[in-house]
Amino acid sequence: FETYTTDQFVGRDGWIALKSTTERVLGKKENNNVYFAAGDTLISRFDEPDGEKVTNNLNYVNNFVENVDIPVTFSLIPTQACIWADRLPAGAPNASQTAILEQAKAAVPGASWADLYTPLWEHKGEDIFYRTDHHWTSLGAYYGYTALMEAMGMEPVDLADYERTTVTDQFYGTIFSASGVRWVAPDRIDTYIPADGVKVTSYFDGTPSQGSLYVDSYLEVKDKYSYFLGGVQPLCVVETGLTDAPRLLLIRDSYSDSLTPFLTQSFSQIHLFDPRYNLSSIQGYIQDNGIDAVAVLYSIPNYIADEYQFVLSR
Repeated sequence: FETYTTDQFVGRDGWIALKSTTERVLGKKENNNVYFAAGDTLISRFDEPDGEKVTNNLNYVNNFVENVDIPVTFSLIPTQACIWADRLPAGAPNASQTAILEQAKAAVPGASWADLYTPLWEHKGEDIFYRTDHHWTSLGAYYGYTALMEAMGMEPVDLADYERTTVTDQFYGTIFSASGVRWVAPDRIDTYIPADGVKVTSYFDGTPSQGSLYVDSYLEVKDKYSYFLGGVQPLCVVETGLTDAPRLLLIRDSYSDSLTPFLTQSFSQIHLFDPRYNLSSIQGYIQDNGIDAVAVLYSIPNYIADEYQFVLSR
């Protein structure tokens, strides 16, 4: 109730905007846990996580790996606060995400570790994250995809074989909304992979409905990132028509929405399972759907914020 009333407070956006403008005039570089960073970029503050929670969540993944008989690939996605740390204001507190990555790699020895940090770092001068939203862009997702394919022993597609299409250049994301800032330019949303021949089935309430790799209607509303797959859902099954390719179960958060188009070039089916909203047995799901490989992939802030990893042991 308190969260709802705070969000619905009369004139809330206007008051937040006034506060951020005042802080900027006073020379401050942060508002509502968002840094006013270089390059017209807004970056969410990343504080030192609860060590016990991180350890527990890693143990859940390790236990899951030890109890399935198919290959598992595991990784965490570093965010703007890590890769674009040089854009932060001088002296801005910023906990180490690389330390969490090293801990995660060591804690789950039975899984293949996908090194997403290296390709993102090597391309940090490119538009790999949105400036006003917490997600990676389609370009950033592509570099993450290449690391995932390498860890799984598979060949990624060459981005040069596809044409970039800008579907909107008026995207203001979640960090923009939280910051109250109104002086930064909007982001653009790009795609590379066509949706031709791809069948998507969404399960928002447990029942199947026809979905889509891209949902154009979301480009007309505030939540434009939901253009990818239609936004948050407990389960989404993508069938690509590549009959000789393996079936992948991806245990994930919303970062995988923009990653999925690239995965359609490498798998016959991609089963997107979000444990925050899907409490069914993952091991049972693997057996019932003939899954060949599993990937566990989360952004670091989402991974350390939630204690929903217990479902991996169900």
